[in-house]
Amino acid sequence: MNLFSPIKIGNYNLKNRIFMAPMTRCRSIKDNVPNDLMVEYYAQRATAGLIITEGTQISPQGIGYPYTPGIHTDAQVQGWRKVTKAVHEKEGKIFLQLWHVGRVSHSSFLGGELPVAPSAIKLLGKKYTYEGMKDYEKPRALKAEEIKDIVQDYANAAKNAMDAGFDGVEIHSANGYLLDQFLRDGTNQRKDEYGGSIENRSRFLLEVIKAVTDAVGADKTGVRLSPSGTMNDMSDSNPQKHFAYVCQRLNDCDLAYLHIVDALEGDIRHGANVVELSVLRDAYKGTLIVCGEYDKVKGNLVIENHLANAVAYARLFLANPDLPERFKKNGKLNEPDSTTFYTQDAKGYTDYPTL
Repeated sequence: MNLFSPIKIGNYNLKNRIFMAPMTRCRSIKDNVPNDLMVEYYAQRATAGLIITEGTQISPQGIGYPYTPGIHTDAQVQGWRKVTKAVHEKEGKIFLQLWHVGRVSHSSFLGGELPVAPSAIKLLGKKYTYEGMKDYEKPRALKAEEIKDIVQDYANAAKNAMDAGFDGVEIHSANGYLLDQFLRDGTNQRKDEYGGSIENRSRFLLEVIKAVTDAVGADKTGVRLSPSGTMNDMSDSNPQKHFAYVCQRLNDCDLAYLHIVDALEGDIRHGANVVELSVLRDAYKGTLIVCGEYDKVKGNLVIENHLANAVAYARLFLANPDLPERFKKNGKLNEPDSTTFYTQDAKGYTDYPTL
């Protein structure tokens, strides 16, 4: 097996194991509606075995960045429907990533309300908003009954995604966003059934998974974790033990896949307690996708060594819409232009050349 081998994800037979990773690109228009530029962008990359979209807000409370899409209004569903239609016309498969940013938001996105989090612990640094850079705010700790409402928001968003024509959904529980904030003891200092023990800190994620799989089917549901991640000021006292436990629990969920953001150079440099991929592979018996600074050689190796079943590529897919073909032909790769990652027009988005 290698990157070019077909693979079954849920009930879908995919043409290769070169997946497109979720990437925030900030191209949505007013009211967080996907636009025609996004239709072109995703359709260009339909040769991926699977496209996983950028993080997409499950509710107005979930928003955290300007010009990012949602999946909680009729207009947003209609906008995404154009995207899925274009991808399917090119025989691609596409999952939508369900996103709630939690404390990474700002009151300027939330009608003056404070961001929510497991505990009232402020994120360090500044935040990009429609009005420019602002200090992060101390979030408000969620009440237990509010958590139940957010679980339902995830289920409703998953149903909306299927209505929009997606092949499935990925629950974003990585990179320091709301579900990840509950998992880590650096951000979760609750004393109720959602805090304290590893079992309690995992409860919210497991409730979301159950609600989403009940809504759309386990075979159409993936989950993303970043066990070694330090993004958005994240930390945990024993991530190896905790995430091995989470992975073991996910074996009972019969998911389409588990998507791991592998330890990155930045995590290692920041002194994070890095969780080895082999530990997670031993714990999780289902289909495992990895992501994180992989190239063609490293991607093939991780599959050949049975550490993963597929590899998701971010920047390489951003800059090379025909990435599978370039890998197959050992073609020269375009370099991504980081100055255009979060701008609002076609430059650095839909204008990268194919072979």
